[in-house]
Amino acid sequence: MTLLSVLDILLVIVGGAGMIYQGLCIVMSLFAKPVRFPDAPMTNRYAVLISARNEEKVIGNLIGSIRDQTYPSNLIDIWLVADNCTDNTADVVRSLGCHVVERHNLELVGKGYALTYLLGHMLDIGVADDYEAYFVFDADNKLDKHYFEEMNKAFCSGFKILTSYRNSVNLADNWVSSGSALWFIRESRFLSNSRMILGSSCHVGGTGFMFSREVMKRNKGWKFHLLTEDLEFTMDSILHGDRIGYCGTAILYDEQPVTFSQSWRQRLRWSKGFLQVFRYYGSALLKRAVRERDFSCIDFTLMLCPFTVLGAIRAVMGLLFAACGFVSWPSQLQSLASWSSGIIISVLGLMALAALTIIVERDQIGATNKELLAYVLSFPIYMLSYVPISFQALFSKAQWKPIAHKG
Repeated sequence: MTLLSVLDILLVIVGGAGMIYQGLCIVMSLFAKPVRFPDAPMTNRYAVLISARNEEKVIGNLIGSIRDQTYPSNLIDIWLVADNCTDNTADVVRSLGCHVVERHNLELVGKGYALTYLLGHMLDIGVADDYEAYFVFDADNKLDKHYFEEMNKAFCSGFKILTSYRNSVNLADNWVSSGSALWFIRESRFLSNSRMILGSSCHVGGTGFMFSREVMKRNKGWKFHLLTEDLEFTMDSILHGDRIGYCGTAILYDEQPVTFSQSWRQRLRWSKGFLQVFRYYGSALLKRAVRERDFSCIDFTLMLCPFTVLGAIRAVMGLLFAACGFVSWPSQLQSLASWSSGIIISVLGLMALAALTIIVERDQIGATNKELLAYVLSFPIYMLSYVPISFQALFSKAQWKPIAHKG
């Protein structure tokens, strides 16, 4: 059996398993009742952790939505790390009565390092133990007024780590913002929801999640510094046996990039981060999946597996082998034809997925029907751009860079 045959079999088996699993999650989410949590006393004290870099234009919106919660405001303390700021973010947040820690370090750059610094400061001054759990938000977020009340219900039900429903404040701006927003809405509605029904673990996104004091102490604050620190935190938690929960009634609104260059840069960092996490955690996930029969580890191995990169490598290797005479040109041209057919099917499938997401979550999406039709047609373009992005991630040195928010 040739190396190309092995790659073909791997892509068919693993890729097919991933598609079947995704399809089952969609069907399950459509017909099964979502998990709901019972009412709980609103007595827990929470800390909100925010990493902000030059966010004076938008940070007030997030703080305002936190102060406007149905959960008692005296039980929510806001802690912000002004990370290498050159504007008035720190002063704005102080004027709103929040705790501010300023950080200046241009060598260790990124949200992970900022959270490490913030929680380290809280541990040093002896206030970290004052809270039952910690929420992490980005400066551009806004929250539904019931957000803390709903997350508190899930926390009191026994989950030590929780993620929430991620919506968007600017889905209707253009095809770039809509592509990103629809992807996150799809993940909340079809994946996280189904994982809860299956009793599997969810994963936290970069914002809109919480973790308990117990988890914070185990990690001695925050220890995750890869390009996708949220995914690294997820994998580490799963390997510790945690089941990450999802609260679909806690709704967060995020601001998505509106230019293709911003989106490309952001997703390049994500793709590079996925490769980093797969490198450091992939083998450990497989070992735990076999040893503990942990389905969550299988689930996330499929999620981390770089199918796009493997497919691109397979196509390039096929052409090189044919050029060197190791295999015939007709066989490789046939493989490329099959790959092209797969792309066409993927385009149609992505359109159907975007349309289904819009139909099911129409009440949560603020856009006209004409706009939504355009976004269904453009969604495959957004998703297929991941092909060159994933390939570039193999060779690039992607770094964390802030994205300007307009609020």
